[in-house]
Amino acid sequence: MKFIKRLLILALICIFLGVGTIFGFYQYVKPELPDVATLKNVELQTPMQVFSADGKLISQFGEKRRIPLSLDEIPPQMINAVIATEDSRYYEHPGIDPIGIARAAIVVAISGSAKQGASTITQQLARNFFLTNEKKIMRKIKEIFIAIHIEQLLSKEEILELYLNKIYLGYRSYGVGAAAQVYFGKEVSQLTLSEIAIIAGLPKAPSTMNPLYSIDRATTRRNVVLSRMFDEGYISQAELDQARAEPIVARYHGAEIELSAPYFAERARAWMVERYGEEAYTSGMRIYTTVDPKLQQAAQAAAINNLLDYDQRHGYRGAVATLWQPKQAAWPSEKITEHLRQQPSYGELQAAVVTAVDAKSAQVITKDGAQHTLAWDGLKWARRYITDERQGAAPKAATEILSPGEQIWVQQREQDWVLSQVPDANTAFVAVSPQNGAVKAMVGGFNFVHSKFNRATQSIRQVGSSIKPFIYSAALDKGMTLATLVNDAPINRWDQSMGTAWRPKNSPPTYNGPTRLRLGLAQSKNVMAVRVLQNVGLDDAISYLTRFGFKREDLPRAEAIALGAGSLTPLEMAQGFSVFANGGYYVEPYFIERVEDAYGNLIYQANPNQVCDTECQRGQQQAGKPVTASKAVLHDIAISEQELGDSGSADAGQAPRYAPQVISEQNAFLIREMLESNIWGGGDWRHGTGWNGTGWRGQELKRRDIGGKTGTTNDSKDAWYSGFGPNIVATAWVGFDDHSRKLGRTGWNNNLGKEQISGAEAGAKTAQPAWVAFMEQALEDVPVQRKQLPDGIIQVRIDRDTGKLSNRTDFTSMFEYFEKGSEPTETVSESGAGGIFEADSSDELF
Repeated sequence: MKFIKRLLILALICIFLGVGTIFGFYQYVKPELPDVATLKNVELQTPMQVFSADGKLISQFGEKRRIPLSLDEIPPQMINAVIATEDSRYYEHPGIDPIGIARAAIVVAISGSAKQGASTITQQLARNFFLTNEKKIMRKIKEIFIAIHIEQLLSKEEILELYLNKIYLGYRSYGVGAAAQVYFGKEVSQLTLSEIAIIAGLPKAPSTMNPLYSIDRATTRRNVVLSRMFDEGYISQAELDQARAEPIVARYHGAEIELSAPYFAERARAWMVERYGEEAYTSGMRIYTTVDPKLQQAAQAAAINNLLDYDQRHGYRGAVATLWQPKQAAWPSEKITEHLRQQPSYGELQAAVVTAVDAKSAQVITKDGAQHTLAWDGLKWARRYITDERQGAAPKAATEILSPGEQIWVQQREQDWVLSQVPDANTAFVAVSPQNGAVKAMVGGFNFVHSKFNRATQSIRQVGSSIKPFIYSAALDKGMTLATLVNDAPINRWDQSMGTAWRPKNSPPTYNGPTRLRLGLAQSKNVMAVRVLQNVGLDDAISYLTRFGFKREDLPRAEAIALGAGSLTPLEMAQGFSVFANGGYYVEPYFIERVEDAYGNLIYQANPNQVCDTECQRGQQQAGKPVTASKAVLHDIAISEQELGDSGSADAGQAPRYAPQVISEQNAFLIREMLESNIWGGGDWRHGTGWNGTGWRGQELKRRDIGGKTGTTNDSKDAWYSGFGPNIVATAWVGFDDHSRKLGRTGWNNNLGKEQISGAEAGAKTAQPAWVAFMEQALEDVPVQRKQLPDGIIQVRIDRDTGKLSNRTDFTSMFEYFEKGSEPTETVSESGAGGIFEADSSDELF
């Protein structure tokens, strides 16, 4: 009995010592223990996602990939697999597993090393949320106490849901939802039993047991999980055998990007970080942009294909590299493929290696190991590049272009593979809604991987003749009309400030004498634009141009501004043309429509200034807030890069903001008339009076409700085309990032047909084809709109030569639009004699 008593006393002492030790440890670490109550309101870090206006994923940003799921959304077999493998007594213990701890201790005592873990799911959750993975006894003690606290605070289901969403599973995937997407490209509900077992086995060693790192280790670990599921009674023998026999097919799946708009995504990312800080990357916020998928795809194809066409007509610059010389042994296909996998791809352009060349074709291998034939139609463009101004002779055989062993660029156009190259020049394209400024499509350059600089919003380039419609708008505001005659004759004037004569010239250098304003803008007559500017006044013209959102500092105080000496971004140019397209209202471009948090709650809603209709005008007038801004408040309207994309936010029910009217509806209509003539020209071709505008290539669209303006700078360093169609305005730009480099000219290529472009590069040849290709897609399902005449616009018959009233109904006369009260009052003489040439003998009009 003495022995039993002593044994009981010893046991009680041990118990008291143990409890005391545990209590002491608890009091010691208590100040360092985190508040586990935060788990009640935990926000799982999820990536920021950017979407198009209709919900197509454009991009996602953030280091951690996570797809939060409720426990109901996770398949029961996934839950069973994790419990069977990680914590089979999960529903029985209070956060720590004494049996597991004892078993692990025995293994340590026998083997001398920790070969078996004893952490429960709750302990792992505690470690993931509050602790590090350092292997120290104090960290383990803290982990135990935190786990017990968690079990007291949360239910088993809540703990399990947090764990299955929080656990790291390799390749930046956190939680079973993200792992299912990363490894198998599936939703977790679509996984097979074998795939479930693979994911459930990853917590042990996610970096080395995943199927992308090692199929063998992943297979072994999967079979361990399946065996544990069988032992615990979660699956039958047949299910075990079938899952074990299933081959593992896994590959890395990035975010399922549905729409390629990388420059748009980057603009949204920068806006979010500026507005919400670095937390934007992990808050799971969803950004819905203004981009229209159809228009974005059309803009991307139009701009890039046009740029490649420009680059190719200037000649082939040769292979990227030569992997083996003609007398050396060719590389085996495996070595070629391995080399190509290290090379980048730029959109549709892929690196390839030439393996054989015949008289009219070549054989190449691409990075996927596939062999392709480059037929003569895909090679014959490639005459030798000499300079931007000169090209070699048209090739007659493929052997003049390529040699085996050369690394080149190829692309697939329709069903055929063709020779290509990364262009030296670059491009930008932007399309906006003139009704509210929503940016519908944007291309910031040839390829985002190649260059992340966004030329649509950041590249400030001289605009050339694209500025003329705004100068002419100022002239109409001063009282000129579409029939006003301006002398199209050379200017030769001494410039005292420069100490030289200023001689602006037309391009081409042809002059027609006194010419109507409509024709002068449509044909982009330089000397007429200078004279129009002189009539308006330089200071008045610059002030007038700020109505369109142009910054005063970008507009030089010199008459050369009439020829495009000012510098703007493509987005600013589209913004300015929107004023003409929408009837005279200034709208601010914006990119972000709304932002939702991770739970779908609206946290930001754009409230753009928008063009109002007749009904809202009445409402504004009744409220005592006229829509039309008075001239006294028309001042510089400058939009900073910070403001782009943020046109104000609106809560539900907040009144909309209406755009200020900066030019009259009549002025905008008359400018549109001249811009339509830039495409369609005028006159009577049967009687020799027909003429084309510089944008005549737009006639292939076969629409009379479009208009635009070409733009070419001195020495053709920048090429522009800006124009409008129903409810859309678009600007295309092509140029070199090196401002000193000219776009050059091309000679005739005898291998190509009559549709080829040759001669000096200019806005009509270099930029407008992209605009035309875009509009063809953008307006495909849009009915042609009938012309709507604003109040106060009338039509009268005038004489084509003099702009005076005419009583004749033949080819010498035409109908012209005028703002009521500005129409001519003098009638041209019936004989046709006299008129402007006798009435004004001066060398210049104005």
